[in-house]
Amino acid sequence: MKHTLKFISSISLLFSMFLGYAQDVPEISKNLDSTVTQKPKTEKVKTAKPEIKEAPKEILKDSVVKTDRYGLRVGVDLYKLTRGLYDKDYKGIEFVGDWRLTKKYYLAAELGFEDKTTEDDRLTSSATGTYVKAGFDYNFYQNWLDMENLITIGMRGGFSTFSQELINYKIYNPNPYWGELPPINEGQKYSGLTAAWIEVALGLKAKVFNNVFVGFGVQLKLLAMNKEPGNFENLYIPGFNRTYDGSFGVGFNYTVSYFIPIYKKKTMASENAKIEEAKKKKK
Repeated sequence: MKHTLKFISSISLLFSMFLGYAQDVPEISKNLDSTVTQKPKTEKVKTAKPEIKEAPKEILKDSVVKTDRYGLRVGVDLYKLTRGLYDKDYKGIEFVGDWRLTKKYYLAAELGFEDKTTEDDRLTSSATGTYVKAGFDYNFYQNWLDMENLITIGMRGGFSTFSQELINYKIYNPNPYWGELPPINEGQKYSGLTAAWIEVALGLKAKVFNNVFVGFGVQLKLLAMNKEPGNFENLYIPGFNRTYDGSFGVGFNYTVSYFIPIYKKKTMASENAKIEEAKKKKK
């Protein structure tokens, strides 16, 4: 009996010692002979990904790709070209051109030659010379898709070099009792004359065939510089037209031109704008 109690007490002592040792040593893996120490667990913080907002389907549906063509347009003024057929006192020609600089702006220029005989009350003169005009146009017309029509407003600076010939003139008689005096034939020519002016140009161009445009334009002119002969005024200046005894002038042209495409640009256009334009035209 005594031996049994001693055995039980020995086992209890060994068990208590084992429990105390287990609390001080690292955890022993069940499958491995080596000991593994537990690392402190760290919580992972999930970062929220930025939301990618897609364009509304209505916008993508209503937007279409529009291709704009850029290039050079050259042509001729049919009015000046054909005027000599019915006006014996006029000969002339004018070449026109423009280059599309941006979506709305165009560089524009005109180059021409004129020979015009002017008969006034007291004198008859003839002006012959060349001229050049250069400036820009702004297209304020909103085209539909695949259309290239223009309604423009622009400015030009003009310069002309020419000669004047005084064909004949009449001396003013304040007491025409015996009638008017006969005209005096002069036939004197004055060379090296120049003039410069600025003008506001209004015009339109419509595409009638592939790359072929017809147009009409009106110009309001203001004379800035005018070199005249010593004994009479310039009644007509090539490129400026009649001076009307002052510094103001008017002009117009009727053109046919051909567009030479050089490159293209793609832009986004709204189909809704096209529908709205169609509704306005129906009204």
